[in-house]
Amino acid sequence: MNKQLKTIPHFSNEEEERVFWESHDSTEYLDWSHAQSVVLPNLKPTTKTISLRLPQHLLDSIKAAANSRDVPYQSLIKVWLQEKVQNH
Repeated sequence: MNKQLKTIPHFSNEEEERVFWESHDSTEYLDWSHAQSVVLPNLKPTTKTISLRLPQHLLDSIKAAANSRDVPYQSLIKVWLQEKVQNH
């Protein structure tokens, strides 16, 4: 049973397209059963800067651990946080 798909209109800009898709169901225009996964290797996750207060002795311990691994301490903190979240 093939569903007749509607034709996607031409958009003059991204805003116009955004407004259209906010109010229309894409399944009326696209057959998602034929969709393929895409890998975008050059995309970097969005990051947000935060302020985090740590006791000096804890920060010193983290810096020492990072130094022994030859990585920046902030990177080590991110790795540890990610591991904890995944294991939680």
